[in-house]
Amino acid sequence: MLAKRIIPCLDVKNGETVKGTNFVDLRSAGDPVELAKAYNRAGADELVFLDITASHEARKTFTEIVSRVAASVSIPFTVGGGINALADVDRLLNAGADKVSINSSALRNPALIDEITKHFGSQVCTVAIDAQQMADGTWQCYLNGGRIPTERTLFEWAKEAQERGAGEILFTSMNHDGVKTGFANDALAQLHDLLSIPVIASGGAGTMKHFAETFQLGKADAALAASVFHFGEIAIPDLKQYLCNEGIHVRQLSNNIL
Repeated sequence: MLAKRIIPCLDVKNGETVKGTNFVDLRSAGDPVELAKAYNRAGADELVFLDITASHEARKTFTEIVSRVAASVSIPFTVGGGINALADVDRLLNAGADKVSINSSALRNPALIDEITKHFGSQVCTVAIDAQQMADGTWQCYLNGGRIPTERTLFEWAKEAQERGAGEILFTSMNHDGVKTGFANDALAQLHDLLSIPVIASGGAGTMKHFAETFQLGKADAALAASVFHFGEIAIPDLKQYLCNEGIHVRQLSNNIL
């Protein structure tokens, strides 16, 4: 059985880590490089860095910050934001990223998934999906950090992304983001049953029990969170011990100090 992964997420705006609720009301959470170092030491399994306004502001991800974070960690490192072409992927991989996360650009140009996986391999391509559950129960996908609704829906888009070669899906429930009431486990379980690639749960972590539930009920392969880690509400070593006690297979704690 593959170990479940715990993934802190650094949402970065103007070089600073921020965190909001339902994709708005952002507040500062600190320096991304220092946070990355701390999570590396704490035993995080991976790290995700998202330049959250790159697509909205039509600019490229800050390569210099990516390089500094990559030099500070020894765990897999995924970068997203403003990635629209193979040259962007190449630039970020050369800066030290292990994987890239594409969201808005993939919705606008699905063939980008094919291009990335053909040139760099499926393991490099994470397709992130920001979706909101509507009154009729459907999950509508959004562009530009949750700002622009699309006609695509979560399950059909995730299936297409897999068919085009995506290595994993990072699903963020906009309904659950930052409210700390638990992950969207019903939707996650449907994604698990639909897909053969890993699914990362995002949006809703508030307690250690929420992580256990998304692995047990949502069948997620990994759980991503931000504020509960950034603001010291949950310590990763404590979380891993809790999950182990709950019978959930997680990677052993290690001292990743560089």
